[in-house]
Amino acid sequence: MTSPRLAAEAASSRLSRLLALVPWLSSHDGVTIDDAAAHFDISPEQLQADLWLLICTGRPGHQHGDLLDIQFWDEDGHISVLDPQTLSRPLRLSPDEAASLLVALRVLAQVPGAHDRVALAGATTKLEAAAGEALRAADGLSVSLDTESVDPDISDAVSQALAAGRRLHISYVGAVDERTSRDVDPMRLLTLDGRIYLEAWCLRAEAVRTFRLDRIDVAEVLDIDAEVPGDAVPIDLGSGTLRPEGDLITLELSPEMSWIAGEHPVESVLDLGEGRLRILLPIADSRWLVRLLLRSGDAVTVIDRPEILERVRVEARAALESYRD
Repeated sequence: MTSPRLAAEAASSRLSRLLALVPWLSSHDGVTIDDAAAHFDISPEQLQADLWLLICTGRPGHQHGDLLDIQFWDEDGHISVLDPQTLSRPLRLSPDEAASLLVALRVLAQVPGAHDRVALAGATTKLEAAAGEALRAADGLSVSLDTESVDPDISDAVSQALAAGRRLHISYVGAVDERTSRDVDPMRLLTLDGRIYLEAWCLRAEAVRTFRLDRIDVAEVLDIDAEVPGDAVPIDLGSGTLRPEGDLITLELSPEMSWIAGEHPVESVLDLGEGRLRILLPIADSRWLVRLLLRSGDAVTVIDRPEILERVRVEARAALESYRD
């Protein structure tokens, strides 16, 4: 039985061949089945199977005039493409597609990780040579990542943990310069606004967190397998930001709760003195905030959003009633 991976590779190879087959046959009208099979390094039987599949494909609608029309069943064994639809020429990248791909390759080359740097450089060089006019569009795009401020030892440790699926012990300096130690199970690297982030399951917070690599000052790969919970939800970067979608709330934090400003993507932080902070925090899940306020007592003060305070009161009363019962 063919393994799923081999089956996937065979499907991928066949798709590439099918896309190349029609334009090649169009430019070699009358070629024999044997010669065409030899050119694509497949058997004549495989080539005929490809042709039978192709004449059943075409543009949406799948009416007679929408399908590829290839004649190949005559006794003389010659192939003629009567209607190639949109595949008369080899597929080419548009200028925008080529520019986007070049930018992506250049960014990937700067991101720490176990990449094949030689393959990246080779692919970039080939694409630049083939892009033609599209290259001029890409040359105007400046891509820069802040990699110089990241300790190479930190990058190596993070890359090793990701590649080996190991837990990582880090010392992290948050947004308010508070240093914390924690164990995390790495998930992936993210790039945003020129910064590189580690997305990981934080065992201390019991939630998905992001850590800027340039704020990690110690990283140690542990001899423990990473165990990211199955229900851990990666951050959605569709909006182009690490900020969660949700309403804002203003909180005042006592010194022992200042870690909130370092572990969550706050909109603003105001130092009130004596270790107290006022933060503007986006909330994607108000249930999490209610639980936090119930645990925190008077160490966290809600400045606005009275409806959140009312929910906390209701939850607190229900908890007290359950104890009386």
